[in-house]
Amino acid sequence: MKKYAFLTLSLLILAISLSAQLPKKEEVLAIINKANNYWQANNKAEVRSFWDHAAYHTGNMEAYDITKNEAFLQYSEKWAIHNKWMGAKSSDKSKWKYSYGESDDYVLFGDYQICFQTYIDLYHLQPDEQKIARAKEVMEYQMSTPNKDYWWWVDGLYMVMPVMTKMYKLTGNQQYLDKLYEYFTYANSIMYDKETGLYYRDAKYIYPKHKSTNGGKDFWARGDGWVFAGLAKVLKDLPQKDAHRKEYIDKYKKLAKAIIKSQQEEGYWTRSMLDPQHAPGKETSGTAFFTYGLLWGINNGYLKEKTYLPAALKAWNYLAKTALQENGQVGYVQPIGEKAIPGQIVNANSTANFGVGAFLLANSEMYRLLIHKK
Repeated sequence: MKKYAFLTLSLLILAISLSAQLPKKEEVLAIINKANNYWQANNKAEVRSFWDHAAYHTGNMEAYDITKNEAFLQYSEKWAIHNKWMGAKSSDKSKWKYSYGESDDYVLFGDYQICFQTYIDLYHLQPDEQKIARAKEVMEYQMSTPNKDYWWWVDGLYMVMPVMTKMYKLTGNQQYLDKLYEYFTYANSIMYDKETGLYYRDAKYIYPKHKSTNGGKDFWARGDGWVFAGLAKVLKDLPQKDAHRKEYIDKYKKLAKAIIKSQQEEGYWTRSMLDPQHAPGKETSGTAFFTYGLLWGINNGYLKEKTYLPAALKAWNYLAKTALQENGQVGYVQPIGEKAIPGQIVNANSTANFGVGAFLLANSEMYRLLIHKK
């Protein structure tokens, strides 16, 4: 009985301590507006629909959902209209590709499909068939092929997995969920490391073929961030009765458990997660995706607050107090790449669209946590 009482008291003290450390809703709202206003004031909306811009818009739409700031919504609408509600624009299906490329023939490449996430979100706010016509055309053609190796690199799991669940919710077409699982199974077969519960960036980086500076497994933080955030988005829209739901949850929870083990004391994650000396120092994009994924799991009952909130809160403090600069710029974002690079300079002036998107995702989810605690 005494042991039970002591445990109850300890948990109560922990809960009170964490509550005392939580930010105010108004503070988080101000942070979202500060970062997003800065980005939009300094970057035009009329840019291509490739992954880096599209990843920003996934965060911008979450920021709009929280703030209801019409300027945020109009920014994404301008971007979508500029791109004619399309990703890569080729109309010749015989030339559609999905290896790596940035030309208009790479219609089936996930980096040109992530834009569909935002188009679908905009459709739900104001339905108009033209907003989702290209998404349907592209994804239905892709699903008609026998190929299953569309997601051959880890980023693709964030880029396209949520498109599949969003399209299922929109159309009721079961094939979206069947192909989601088929493509995800292939991705796991080439990139998932069962020992750690983490993902390699792609087949080139599998240990021992590739090693970190200290001879260990090299897991790229932003890469695992893509997967973790992507799984959260999938679980948000996946039907409760989906035949494979348990497997998605299992992968998500194993990632969460592995992620918090490698967090640095200052709250961030180094670019090579298990070898901090490989590319030491602060990094925001991976940290922000992890923060989003952890807070989402707490908010939706998948992760225990007492276990995961301390890590999420520490990470959020890094984002709010170190990554966010006085002028509203989000710093310490590793530039576009595919790995942790020894010697690469990442500092307070290092920013990027996708990093801002991840930052907005994390802060939007923190705001939801605070709403739940009212």
